Amino acid sequence: MVLTKETGFIDHESIYDYLANTKPPEKKEIEEILAHARELKGISFEETEKLLLVEDDEQLETIFETANYIKNEIYGKRLVLFAPLYVSNLCKNDCVYCGFRVSNRKLKRATLTLEQVKKEIESLVSQGHKRVLLVSGEGLGESALDYTIKCIETIYSTKVGNGEIRRINVNIAPLSVEGFKRLKEAKIGTYQLFQETYHYPTYKKVHPGGPKSDYLYHLTAMDRAFKAGIDDVGIGILFGLYDYRFEILALLQHIKHLEKEFGLGPHTISVPRIEPADGAPLSYNPPFPVSDREFKKIIALLRITVPYTGIILSTRETPKMRREAFALGVSQISAGSRTNPGGYSSEDSGEQFSLGDHRTIDEVIYDVCKFGYIPSFCTACYRLGRTGLDFMDLAKPGLIKLYCLPNALTTFKEYLVDYASDETRKTGEKLIEKMLGEIPSKKVKQKTINALKRIENGERDIYL
Repeated sequence: MVLTKETGFIDHESIYDYLANTKPPEKKEIEEILAHARELKGISFEETEKLLLVEDDEQLETIFETANYIKNEIYGKRLVLFAPLYVSNLCKNDCVYCGFRVSNRKLKRATLTLEQVKKEIESLVSQGHKRVLLVSGEGLGESALDYTIKCIETIYSTKVGNGEIRRINVNIAPLSVEGFKRLKEAKIGTYQLFQETYHYPTYKKVHPGGPKSDYLYHLTAMDRAFKAGIDDVGIGILFGLYDYRFEILALLQHIKHLEKEFGLGPHTISVPRIEPADGAPLSYNPPFPVSDREFKKIIALLRITVPYTGIILSTRETPKMRREAFALGVSQISAGSRTNPGGYSSEDSGEQFSLGDHRTIDEVIYDVCKFGYIPSFCTACYRLGRTGLDFMDLAKPGLIKLYCLPNALTTFKEYLVDYASDETRKTGEKLIEKMLGEIPSKKVKQKTINALKRIENGERDIYL
């Protein structure tokens, strides 16, 4: 492995060499790899590298079918829902693909007051949300972490009727180890940060100014988070900046590095594609656009390679693409999203990028149910300490299904009773009845039935 002071553990030369000199695998080898994948233990990164080179439509379909099998065996028909909460679009960076870039003089800037944060949460909770991803631009200076922690305290303390936010994931600028320790103490769920592109020359080109232009400091953020005791981290790539094949191979190197150093890879992987953003010309003409076919391939390969890692799909994608992605391995989706500070209670400030799915959370849930998936607002593992290695130890043998499906049903029942439209409620109740039959343990099934009755009688926040 050839490492440099600039690129750290991402070995560019080995990736260049592989892509230039490796032929796609033969059909028999593909079949052997996919048979291995169906054992639900993941496949080696070397096997993933081979599948990455597959371009034949028929062979791709077998990859998609395998990803679907793995998704159903591990996660079942379950999709976790959340909403992003943008609290500030102030930024010192000049990322050429982002509407928040510092040189975008047309963008109306805003940083929410704590009272405004509370109003945003009241709006989200009133819609039925239980999980949020707190997002902020990198423009608040030295007070950024203090402000973030105050926002977290405000979010957790805001109640509306039967509802509240039970898990806050955070996507903010990388911190020092001491900073990450403070963030952990604030009781966050997952710390999320995207490298955007692992390709060093492209990274430097699309990040011409600001703190984010430091490739290596950004890349090693998860090392510092792990050292601070945060064991749930989320990584991601902004597809379209460089060759997706390079990005996937580099992502595998990142995962391998974390597993080697800390014994644990990422809790989630996000797969956004570049979407148009006002004031960011590159976003309208990505240098390496990823087609729908390639995008589905990316999702399927990730599900096959790291079967117990969550894959997140945002509302950047259209409803059609989101439906197709459910079957390929996506396990978490945003719903009813806004990408501007104050977007849930007002429309004053500028957004980070344009959305592909503008539906309300109820419309998304109804659609999810019609396709046979259970919307989940579960936060039980995080609140019971089933995170990091503890989560993986529970998940890998398949025992997590005894918890995830029942807890998905109880949190979905809360939504149906408290927030759903009549049409969504009727469809959801039928789906719950059907899904009860898929709980493998009679004892757990009866506990779930009892919990559902307790929710009907007014109790809330019941989980196994």
